[in-house]
Amino acid sequence: MITLICLLSYKSKFRKIMALSIVILAAGQGTRMRSRLPKVLHRLAGKTLLEHVVETAAQLPDSHIQVVYGHGGNQVPEQLAQLPVKWVEQAEQLGTGHAMMQAMPGIAPEDQVLVLYGDVPLIKVDTLSSLLEQEGLALLTVELEEAEGYGRIVRNAHGGIERIIEHKDASEQERQISEINTGIMACNATQMSAWLQRLGNDNSQGEYYLTDLIEMAVNEGIDVSSASPQTEAEVMGVNDRSQLAMLERVFQQEQVEALMRDGVTVMDPARLDIRGTVSSGQDVVLDINVILEGKVELGEGVQIGANTFVRNCKIGDGVIIKPHCVLEDAEIGRLSTIGPFARIRPETSLAENVHIGNFVEIKKSSVANNSKINHLSYVGDSEVGQDVNIGAGTITCNYDGAYKHKTIIGDNVFIGSDTQLIAPVTVGNGATIGAGSTITSDAPENELSLSRTKQISLKGWKRPVKKK
Repeated sequence: MITLICLLSYKSKFRKIMALSIVILAAGQGTRMRSRLPKVLHRLAGKTLLEHVVETAAQLPDSHIQVVYGHGGNQVPEQLAQLPVKWVEQAEQLGTGHAMMQAMPGIAPEDQVLVLYGDVPLIKVDTLSSLLEQEGLALLTVELEEAEGYGRIVRNAHGGIERIIEHKDASEQERQISEINTGIMACNATQMSAWLQRLGNDNSQGEYYLTDLIEMAVNEGIDVSSASPQTEAEVMGVNDRSQLAMLERVFQQEQVEALMRDGVTVMDPARLDIRGTVSSGQDVVLDINVILEGKVELGEGVQIGANTFVRNCKIGDGVIIKPHCVLEDAEIGRLSTIGPFARIRPETSLAENVHIGNFVEIKKSSVANNSKINHLSYVGDSEVGQDVNIGAGTITCNYDGAYKHKTIIGDNVFIGSDTQLIAPVTVGNGATIGAGSTITSDAPENELSLSRTKQISLKGWKRPVKKK
């Protein structure tokens, strides 16, 4: 289990906390994942498990975050170097208590300490805020129908937490207890430091366990309080790929329900994946097997067809994206139509009422209002004017083997089918390009340009036939 401890400034209506400390203990191996990758680097909805926890913890006010890493060497800090955290190495993995010991030098005595787990990705800010409002040593506990394997919360006659009993050590009566320990806790740094100094490893694993702090607190007369999450999924950890897949579906269901509350029609909630942030207008329709990744903005009335992938795109009102399309890092103007089987590559901007048809690829290009590229074409590194019609099989030949070159197509241009535009080249306003042409020089405005060899027919020619 990977632990996250947070250093933050936080005020609650019950008490004033000077600071709350965030340190991420990301040292666990996760042997059941059967992977060379440290467990916290496995991904859920496009982000690593650790990123999910850090992003949630960072929403608490004035956060300062440390990450204690260990298994996998420098893989974790190297791959997540962009996170706003301080990295602390745990050279030996000797339990959660030992991991906390590595973090304590970076925590001031007057701070409040929050302990989280980096393999528990769905924990919510509201749940953590509720935990931080508790007095003394605060534990996050949850009631489970199936508590097999979990440590049970044993309470006294007055309802106070008395101790945690591990499943293997519990009596039959204690195993009937459904309230379990999640491992998430909060307490004063001075108290935690003192308890950690007395923590022993006299157990079968030879490890230092944070759960032993509860008994110390009770023996000292410190209140041990509790809070609970809204759902079980919030405190579910990832120990193998099956659990990772299960939490992926839980997360996706949460995202889909939020979209539907905002007025989006999702044809099958089980077959939509969101791997980033999505904002949408009303009356959007998403068909099956749509993937939305990164930052996606959907205007009102947008329709996205089945099996479509959209990453980091702004899509205007009334846009129709037909099935089997791929759009990345692009802006699509209102009332445009794309697909089916179209690819819109990065740095593409389509204006209003643009038609991009089947098996058309657009890359690093702008296309102005009312232009059409409907069939089997490639337009790259180009500026396309308004009211342009580009025929089937047209290619902008933008690459000379070493450098990319630009094609400029003016307004009201008609380009016949099977045309090659050899960049750099400019096609003037109102120009017409005859089908089957290879254009190597600028095409003048309002003129017909074409390049074809003379057609010949050979009388008496016979097609070769295989001998029997």
